Amino acid sequence: MSLLRRRKPSDSDKKRPTVPVPVQDSEADSTKGANKASSVPVLNSVRRAKVRWSCFDSCCWWIGFVCSTWWFLLFLYNAMPASFPQYVTEAITGPLPDPPGVKLLKEGLRAKHPVVFVPGIVTGGLELWEGHQCAEGLFRKRLWGGTFGEVYKRPLCWVEHMSLDNETGLDPPGVRVRPVSGLVAADYFIPGYFVWAVLIANLARIGYEEKTMYMAAYDWRISFQNTEVRDQSLSRIKSNIELMVATNGGKKVVVIPHSMGVLYFLHFMKWVEAPSPMGGGGGPDWCAKHIKAVMNIGGPFLGVPKAVTGLFSAEAKDVAVARAIAPDVLDFDILGLQTLRHVMRMTRTWDATMSMIPKGGDTIWGGLEWAPEDGYECSNGQKKQQKNGNSDSHKGKGNKTNTGVNRPSVNYGRIVSFGKDVADVPSSVIERLDFRDAKKGNAMADSNASCQDVWTEYHELGSIGRKAVADYKVYTAGSVLDLLQFIAPKMMRRGSAHFSYGIADDLDDPKYVHYKYWSNPLETKLPNAPEMEIFSLYGVGVPTERAYVYKRASSAECSIPFQIDTSAEGGPDNPCLKGGVYLSDGDETVPVLSAGFMCARGWRGKTRFNPTGMKTFVREYSHSPPSNLLEGRGSQSGAHVDIMGNFALIEDIIRVAAGATGEEIGGDQVFSEVFKWSEKIKLKL
Repeated sequence: MSLLRRRKPSDSDKKRPTVPVPVQDSEADSTKGANKASSVPVLNSVRRAKVRWSCFDSCCWWIGFVCSTWWFLLFLYNAMPASFPQYVTEAITGPLPDPPGVKLLKEGLRAKHPVVFVPGIVTGGLELWEGHQCAEGLFRKRLWGGTFGEVYKRPLCWVEHMSLDNETGLDPPGVRVRPVSGLVAADYFIPGYFVWAVLIANLARIGYEEKTMYMAAYDWRISFQNTEVRDQSLSRIKSNIELMVATNGGKKVVVIPHSMGVLYFLHFMKWVEAPSPMGGGGGPDWCAKHIKAVMNIGGPFLGVPKAVTGLFSAEAKDVAVARAIAPDVLDFDILGLQTLRHVMRMTRTWDATMSMIPKGGDTIWGGLEWAPEDGYECSNGQKKQQKNGNSDSHKGKGNKTNTGVNRPSVNYGRIVSFGKDVADVPSSVIERLDFRDAKKGNAMADSNASCQDVWTEYHELGSIGRKAVADYKVYTAGSVLDLLQFIAPKMMRRGSAHFSYGIADDLDDPKYVHYKYWSNPLETKLPNAPEMEIFSLYGVGVPTERAYVYKRASSAECSIPFQIDTSAEGGPDNPCLKGGVYLSDGDETVPVLSAGFMCARGWRGKTRFNPTGMKTFVREYSHSPPSNLLEGRGSQSGAHVDIMGNFALIEDIIRVAAGATGEEIGGDQVFSEVFKWSEKIKLKL
């Protein structure tokens, strides 16, 4: 073992110089050659590896990473306890209030009156029962609502099947698209986006179930009377209400229409009383026997300016902004995907959209120099104060905020103006050329057969007709009808046969027994039901489209010749004008004037429109957006669809369904200036 011990170097060893060991040339050369030979394949393999890792490989790796992450997160979501999201939300925002159904159940409320839901435009599902060859495999699949998968897979086929016949307003040959039935018809618009689902769930908490709830689904594309002609939808509503009353001890129903469903149910109440064959033959006291209350949500009683732009240029504020951000994307011509033109071709066959053209003309909506909303402050930004009580407490009062800044008034009566200067200047300096007798020309359509694929009646105007429309410069609610008649006579011929837009001088005139007047509250009477109550429930505090600034668009042969001028901005002096759209108070879709006037004044007390004096109530809900993403669409929203999840609105509905009257839930609840604006309208009552 001692022989294996290492000897410690002595001092002499440390001082001894180190002598390098010589290496023979042959050995060095051989070593150098070996090293060089061994390094070549290594370098080549590295180079080959770098060359092989292409952009395609990177994309595949990235896609794999995203998919793996997605599936991992989905696994975690399904594995977590059901209460975890609520726990996280409450940890951030504090304890959440009880849903209305839970709250009212604790108060002892129970299901009493059966309820009927009447969905509005676009929110109800539509499914295919018969189609062309391109729709193979879609039998009873949803073409509208659900996932909208067919829009992406076969867009032109989808447009073809969602369009109606341009002559009849009914099904095209070989196509049958029908409304989905049951509560699932409109509980969700698409997965995760509720419409009626929150209200249904809260009603269920106090004892409601499917036998005491009925979704009055109908095809919202076709005219109201044609839903009876084709599908007997009005007869189905009548028989289901009668059944629900009979099987629930004679308790009357509470009807809850939303959006265009409000107009549809107005039509129903006249139809059900009218004698057959035009009506349902229920007699003059049918509504009094079967309906306790009608609780209208976001009702466009007097129409919406948004309907004008939809028919005029297939756009509204959101579409106009998208078009400004990405020019020409919505007018993409490659592979025939002219998006807006296909949308216009399709929607102009939907007769029901014409039910929402503004009614009452300049008397209701204002003229060139005035509008009921004159003086409205768009940027007050203050919390609106609630006003309760009867109509007398509101007359001449409002929430106008005095900011000390003299701002130019907004000419809301000018619904369509060609140019910002035209929208602002006094009417006396506007030179207008009448368009109604202008000569049309269709040489443009004859010269380009490709336009036939996206045919709209614009192709018949010609350059002279398009110029005449712009030279008239400004359109009010009265002249808008002439405008639509000029640019789309075929569409308006169908619409005028089913809807009206005027004000009746004498409601006892025999012509008003025709169904075209039944959805216009200014040309028909409420039913003979003095104990029935009518509510107008809607959101306020959301900027809502009221008037528009337009410009001439591209002169390309197949293009839509007019569009909203998104460059028109009001600036600090006129914050009501944003992106070519004049904004007023409302729920983002329906202005306060349209949603509130009839219950605030037109039907208030005994009037010629409400001869029996049934009670009417205005219930407004001030918009409050969600404070964070965890709140979803919020429980205090006043937006047109999101209000369906508003806890205060749901509570009001449940209380009435459980037996309360309008006075017992607090009477009127007003945040806007609806009573003040209504007084400015000079309408014979």
